[in-house]
Amino acid sequence: MGEFVRVEKADGVATIRLDRPKMNALNRQVQQEIADCARQVDADPDVYAVVLYGGERVFAAGADVKEMADMPYAEMAVHSTTLQDCFTAVAEIGKPVVAAVTGYALGGGCELALCADIRIAGESAKLGQPEILLGLIPGAGGTQRLPRLIGPSKAKDLIFTGRQVPADEALRIGLVDAVVPDADVHTEALAYAARFAAGPALALRAAKLAVDRGLEADLDTGLEIERLHFSGMFATEDARIGMRAFAEKSQAKFTGR
Repeated sequence: MGEFVRVEKADGVATIRLDRPKMNALNRQVQQEIADCARQVDADPDVYAVVLYGGERVFAAGADVKEMADMPYAEMAVHSTTLQDCFTAVAEIGKPVVAAVTGYALGGGCELALCADIRIAGESAKLGQPEILLGLIPGAGGTQRLPRLIGPSKAKDLIFTGRQVPADEALRIGLVDAVVPDADVHTEALAYAARFAAGPALALRAAKLAVDRGLEADLDTGLEIERLHFSGMFATEDARIGMRAFAEKSQAKFTGR
């Protein structure tokens, strides 16, 4: 439990909640607290899915520019590694992760949302990578995760212009997966995550790893990654339970083993 980031758990779903008024600016402390919470929920056997949430008004408006403004190159060269490591900790949570995006998700806020598996946005949400307007480029995964999600051409448009993308356009280009009324964002994200609370945790982790690692490789390597994870499932109790339930036409009750 950090000063600005906390974990709230209920019914197998953990919410990583950002709470640094007014805009959830991602300074060094917030970055580290996000990473700590990510590692906590990843290791918690009672957590089956995760929601990233910044509150009703804003997801995260980006890095703390005041903190960075006077940072010399030598210091940033070191800090940028820590910055990426903190976001990577979120991307590597071995459970389904849903970003509940309200208000602004800009710069580092957008990059944090990109670390989720699914993004649900409110109707008034705005996403973007405005770093170019400061004479910078994204530094927490925006130049890498964004083109992998929406394609290089659309990603370059957003990164080159620094423009803010409204929710309807974000849905159209695949930057978010659903748009709901602003008041329903967290509820919808929790509902989506809840479907995994009784699921086969090891299979979900393997599926996520296979997709994510496969995207980093050529097709043949990706297929081998899939084959290894697929065959590995036959060493789990959940696979036996699932296949037996299918044969018996009953509801599988997975154990996470």
